[in-house]
Amino acid sequence: MCLLALLVVGTYSAASNLFGGRGGAVALAKNAVPAAYRPLVQKWGNYCPALNPALLAAQLFQESGWNPKARSPAAAQGIAQFIPGTWAVHGVDGDGDGDRDVWDPADAIPSAAKYDCTLAKNVRGVPGDPTDNMLAAYNAGPYAVVKYGGVPPYRETQNYVKVIRKLEKSFAAPAGRLSPTKQAAGAIDFAQKRLGTPYLWGGDGTPEDGGRFDCSGLTKAAYASVGIELPRVANDQWNAGPHPKRGELLPGDLVFFAHDLTDSRSIHHVGIYVGGGYMIDAPYTGAVIRFDPIDSPDYFGATRPTAS
Repeated sequence: MCLLALLVVGTYSAASNLFGGRGGAVALAKNAVPAAYRPLVQKWGNYCPALNPALLAAQLFQESGWNPKARSPAAAQGIAQFIPGTWAVHGVDGDGDGDRDVWDPADAIPSAAKYDCTLAKNVRGVPGDPTDNMLAAYNAGPYAVVKYGGVPPYRETQNYVKVIRKLEKSFAAPAGRLSPTKQAAGAIDFAQKRLGTPYLWGGDGTPEDGGRFDCSGLTKAAYASVGIELPRVANDQWNAGPHPKRGELLPGDLVFFAHDLTDSRSIHHVGIYVGGGYMIDAPYTGAVIRFDPIDSPDYFGATRPTAS
């Protein structure tokens, strides 16, 4: 325990002094897309210059959370959330089996890519970023983008574009070393001060919870303490930033564990990496917040949360 305490002190100092690095190229990050859909996203994500595989993945995740049976109150259907009228015009037989099935990802994912690229053509020449304009047209219609000379001043549309572009970074594999975050040391400090606190399923650390946490409640609170808001549950926190490789982990990275190592939807646990192969985590009912090794058969990967 003393050795681990020294480890945390050392990594705390290291994290607070490392802010350099550079971003990466556009390609799908390992494990970012469920294995069943990865070839489709990789292929059709390159359908036109305004699109890329990571962007298409971000859009599908935002629309349905990779659920091919998703249905919205507005009658949007399938993994790409087409409404029936739009599907009737833009749905394609992506797998060549003779039908156009909105519930079949092999049809819906190619259709989503082609529809995006059709919208990109519709707003070509409009000032601003072509990809932002394409996404805005998807949300608000191409006429609104043309009318306003770019992303229209609709809060919903502006937020849609912002969210998709942020998620794009999570689904993209970095080409170089990822920049450490300035907030990592503070998140570790927060978690370290909760060592020994009993676990509580659904716990957010509130007075009503007796200051107790579950795994994702702890990571959310740790990063909230330094101004970074994370989603509440672990498999959504996976999409809160880019994904460093195992050998590139830095203190403050979130580390994840899953039942299916090809599907981020099966993530069941998250902790905060502190260095030396260890994390601080809230493991399970009956345990306390503690140090645990990260190298186990269900280790899925890591995310480096960013302020954006």
